[in-house]
Amino acid sequence: MDLGDSDEEYGLEPPPEPGPEASEPAPPQVAELAAACVRFVRARYGATLDFAPDTLSFVDHWVREAQEELGERPELAELVESAAGAYLGEVIRREFGAFWSAEGERPGWRLLLSTVFCAFNPIGMAREALLQGEAEGWHAHFELDPGERDAIEARLVSLPSVRKDEYYAPSTRYDVVSIVVDALRAKMQENGVADVRFTPEDYV
Repeated sequence: MDLGDSDEEYGLEPPPEPGPEASEPAPPQVAELAAACVRFVRARYGATLDFAPDTLSFVDHWVREAQEELGERPELAELVESAAGAYLGEVIRREFGAFWSAEGERPGWRLLLSTVFCAFNPIGMAREALLQGEAEGWHAHFELDPGERDAIEARLVSLPSVRKDEYYAPSTRYDVVSIVVDALRAKMQENGVADVRFTPEDYV
């Protein structure tokens, strides 16, 4: 898959890494896909993504336009879901702290949050945005501690309903991650374990 020119050829420096909560940079295969998303959006809309949460609105727009083109260009699906999903995951990693598990095929990739126990596949989330429906086997939904699952699901069910296209949009998925993180962090604070940080070994 041709991901285009490198950022160096545009004279751009990569955005700064966040604080220590993130723990590790993205592995090369994820970083390459996220950089491809930056290039595609810049070429199409003239906007340079900087991994800030508010830039996800451009990714929403790109995914919606790609969805309309899939009938004539089905080959777009893998490119868009991979690049948009990696970018979404990097926005989340930099904001909340996480580790990527990105070995093997992309349906099996995960983002493992470090400040709460929660994992999911951002590329699966982007795939669902393209499909406007569930993507079986892509693990787009939250993997939680069994003791916390019911409370988090109840919290999410209580959220106001939105249109289907908004529900699956990358920016909405980011907002939902933020809500889940806040709820889990509040529970940790209540239990006196707010300083606990999770590593990939905790997810094995």
